[in-house]
Amino acid sequence: MVLDKHGINPHRIEGYIFGQWILIDYGDVIVHVFDEKKRAFYELEKLWIDAPRIEIEE
Repeated sequence: MVLDKHGINPHRIEGYIFGQWILIDYGDVIVHVFDEKKRAFYELEKLWIDAPRIEIEE
């Protein structure tokens, strides 16, 4: 991962064994990786619909 190359390592990773919903905890940032069915079921975007958007440069 790119973050690893910069010395940024996750505090915890959950769900990797089953691979349907992987949660990677970096402290201030949480990364969710879903398979297609789990993403459609949980629709996390709806929970954050009112949150301000932050543009990230590539």
